[in-house]
Amino acid sequence: MSVITVKAGALEYLAAEGIAVPHAFTTRLGGVSRGTLESLNLAMHRGDDPENVAENFRILGAALGFRDPVLTHQTHSDIVRRVTKADAMGLDNHACPECDALITDDPGTALVIFTADCTPVLLWDPVTGAVGAAHAGWRGTAAGIAGKTARAMAEAFGCDPADLRTAIGPNIGPCCFATDADVPQAMAASYGREAEKWVDFRGGKYYVNLKELNAHSLRLAGVRHIEISRECTACDCRRFWSHRVTGGARGSQGAVIVCKEVTP
Repeated sequence: MSVITVKAGALEYLAAEGIAVPHAFTTRLGGVSRGTLESLNLAMHRGDDPENVAENFRILGAALGFRDPVLTHQTHSDIVRRVTKADAMGLDNHACPECDALITDDPGTALVIFTADCTPVLLWDPVTGAVGAAHAGWRGTAAGIAGKTARAMAEAFGCDPADLRTAIGPNIGPCCFATDADVPQAMAASYGREAEKWVDFRGGKYYVNLKELNAHSLRLAGVRHIEISRECTACDCRRFWSHRVTGGARGSQGAVIVCKEVTP
């Protein structure tokens, strides 16, 4: 199974074939925002008209079947927050409690994390119906937030990590994520020499594969089913926003997953 492109009119997003509940890794395409935020910007704090952001969420919600999502106030932490529909606080994510991952087993609850180079991770348990969404910047990757989200689902909902279906979405790939030594050092501190598999040194810089490091974090937590997108946000700025490429003049993608009741 793989991560595929889905089109619904002008809306274009990516979805994992192994996740059977409504979900999406959004692209830039299919919204109403303008200028440097064109077109499906999902973040209130990037300078967009709030009405545009609300309409973009309405378009996405109509395609996936959700309203009133629960959002993350991301700080590059390893905080995983358990939520329900009651935790929906509107579309200003900075009004939410700080966290970089959300989990729920409350049917009808939609979870949203934001990215523009960082790594989005979605999780679904076909046995309990629980879902999770994690935002993994390089600091979150080093802190193992992907694996911690899987473990949090196991602790909170009784999920077996071996049952989880997970997907890693578009991010800045190892082709473009050039860093100094601090990033690979942080990965080595967390994952030991195993991390060296996903770090390439060339031209005086370290090129780090955040997708594979997050997949490794999931495997360490006992996850077996992982689908990985090949897309790089920095390579394809027509489809995705990249914070590095734009210098911060950009909107935000979202990764969304909706909890559904398990049917016998």
